Amino acid sequence: MTISFTMKKRIELYLNHRRCLGYDSLSIERELLKFADYVDKKGYSGPLTVNLVTDWIETSTNITRRTQVERLAYIHGFAKYDQIIEPQTKVPPLNLYGSVRRQSNPHIYSKKEIHDLLEATKKLTPTGGLKPITFKYLLGLLASTGLRISEAIRLTRQDVDLENGILTIRETKFHKSRYVPLHPTTRKALKEYVLLRNRHIPDLLSSEFFVTDHCRPLELMSTEKTFKKLREYLGWINKPRLYDFRHTFVCQRLLKWYQEGKDVDKMIIYLSTYLGHVRVTGTYWYLTAIPELLLIVSKRFENFANLPKEVANDGC
Repeated sequence: MTISFTMKKRIELYLNHRRCLGYDSLSIERELLKFADYVDKKGYSGPLTVNLVTDWIETSTNITRRTQVERLAYIHGFAKYDQIIEPQTKVPPLNLYGSVRRQSNPHIYSKKEIHDLLEATKKLTPTGGLKPITFKYLLGLLASTGLRISEAIRLTRQDVDLENGILTIRETKFHKSRYVPLHPTTRKALKEYVLLRNRHIPDLLSSEFFVTDHCRPLELMSTEKTFKKLREYLGWINKPRLYDFRHTFVCQRLLKWYQEGKDVDKMIIYLSTYLGHVRVTGTYWYLTAIPELLLIVSKRFENFANLPKEVANDGC
């Protein structure tokens, strides 16, 4: 027997199912709820069809092929689940809009790029407002801690313990919470931000740590849009992402450990815990072949190759 639910209800059931399995993605939820609104506004209450999906995907103007492929992938996953509720649901094939390489090559920020980016925040409007200040310290936090952007903008004032230099990251990916210690310079910078923020908004009613003018909390879409403006202002044609701060943090941390002579194979466990990864393989995924790391690898291989044959064999 088929149970009649609105599309929004069916999608909410699917998203709840994903959360119970430990998956949590704001972009997927946002797009699927847009689809639900589109369907329900049409007054359609039947099973999911391929035409219904393609009509929605193609409603937006100036949509890129990458976005079309991503939207189709989101609906594809939902449709397979939706067949449990509505057996007549049609699962759209994933090749309707071709394929694109989903994973962009990570960009490893140089110190100069980070400096230029923080300086560029002064160009944000309103001039003299809180937004330029907030984005300067937000981007600085990403660069110094490797936090996910979603984790940073969700921080509350209660989560930021500047007396002890600890961030509490609550209910993040896979519903894991963790503590993140702050470097003394980062702790000092965040104290500066609090003074500036409170000067602009003496009566802070919002519980969020990072806010803009009129006590508005940061949202992911608007934050990414602002970052795009900064990127365009700087003329960066390689289009680095906010998430690339995380890649940069991991690479720089390993480089520093190598330079200090630390046992990286042992230290990687600490880094994995710090980043909130379930498995250490998730941490290795962030590694990028930057020149400095490649130089260390080549020197180590050179030393290994110059060892006496019997010693080299013992090390294999």
